[in-house]
Amino acid sequence: MIYIDAKNSEHFLLSENMSLIKSISGIRGTIGGKTGEGLSGTDIVRFTAAYAEFIKRNNKTAKKIVVGRDARISGKMVENLVAGTLMSMGLDVIKLGLSSTPTTELAVTGLEADGGIIITASHNPRQWNALKLLNSKGEFLSDREGKEVIKIAELEDYSFVDVDFLGREIKDETWNYRHIELVKNLSLVDCEAIKNAHFKVAVDAVNSVGGIIIPELLKSLGVEDIVELNCEATGRFAHNPEPIPENLSQISELLKDGKADVGFVVDPDVDRLAIVMENGEMFVEEYTLVAVADYILSQTPGSTVSNLSSSRALRDVTTKHGCSYSTAAVGEVNVVEKMKETNAIIGGEGNGGVIYPELHYGRDALVGVALFLTLLAKSGKTVSELKKDYPQYTIVKNKISLTPDIDVDSLINEVKNYFKEEQITDIDGVKIDFKNGWVHLRKSNTEPIIRIYSEASTPEEAQKLAETIKKIIS
Repeated sequence: MIYIDAKNSEHFLLSENMSLIKSISGIRGTIGGKTGEGLSGTDIVRFTAAYAEFIKRNNKTAKKIVVGRDARISGKMVENLVAGTLMSMGLDVIKLGLSSTPTTELAVTGLEADGGIIITASHNPRQWNALKLLNSKGEFLSDREGKEVIKIAELEDYSFVDVDFLGREIKDETWNYRHIELVKNLSLVDCEAIKNAHFKVAVDAVNSVGGIIIPELLKSLGVEDIVELNCEATGRFAHNPEPIPENLSQISELLKDGKADVGFVVDPDVDRLAIVMENGEMFVEEYTLVAVADYILSQTPGSTVSNLSSSRALRDVTTKHGCSYSTAAVGEVNVVEKMKETNAIIGGEGNGGVIYPELHYGRDALVGVALFLTLLAKSGKTVSELKKDYPQYTIVKNKISLTPDIDVDSLINEVKNYFKEEQITDIDGVKIDFKNGWVHLRKSNTEPIIRIYSEASTPEEAQKLAETIKKIIS
């Protein structure tokens, strides 16, 4: 069905039935419903058992799996199902309790576990949850590995162990502290400079695990004046949890009144970081990675990587430092693969995801906070003054909801053919690069939608590029 928003004259395709999303980003869906239509209890058990079977097939001596979760209200229920299933497959479960995605990733390697499951639907609303699946390196499964897990689940090609071989449950809730210490001790994090800057910092953690770990990180870095917004980890999100401008009016109003030097906003599992300037305006998610990369490259030359939907500003900043920049398909695992291939020293995604290999190959908002505060302290500038140092681009993000009868591949091919005279990249959907901007059209890994991202020097130019794509789709 097509819905026309008369106010904005935009076309959206509405999905009548929510489906379970199985992708490179894990197993994700709304809680409840019939098996296969949402993330039901049966689906949780089935995919967890399939993952356990995958781990055991690829490591005959596999013994333990780390499990962490964000604070969303279905988390405890999902955690119990996941833990029980893993134990019934003969694996010990190390339960971290409330912990971020990067914290869980670090715990997998720190505890020498055979894998990990993070129970979080990231930026999705509270009715969603998901299983993010990790390998023994604390990194997301590759596309091939993820497909193998899905195949095992579809065939129900797994078996549970006898009672004498059940796994154990072990609790270890020390990893938030350990994560903070690891970030604090990074070579380019300067706690003394941060402390001496006497920053007043506001935090919006959308009532999830960020409310536990981000204030503690700030205290450890030397920040004494912290304004906490939505930092009670109740899982009842105070606003839409995606850290984008339209959802951040509360912290924006706070900073507009001059009540803090900088504002940090994280998503429910704390792998994305958005920054609010001292004047209440957005630093813009895209520039989190740009600013952090600029600081790192000024200290340590090296290559950088971001995904196709990320701003050209990272490319420009990298070139300014005389270094090389590469792009990857959207998805953390794809960015990590390209970073390893190019030996990149910093990379990530334009959604506020900073990946700093000196600590680990995973998006980590704690790393972003520590490095950004170091940069800010050393610069002696306000956040808005700092923003002016970077190339000024605007990304406009549009989306079209999918119905089962939409042939996404055909849509993408039509767009690709229409712009065949332009520079085309088709490793992930289709990206068209123009002289003064670009448009990227792709199917989401995390929601039943097509994303249309466009970038240019002004919002008007970026939206004009997006409207061109929408007309072709219509």
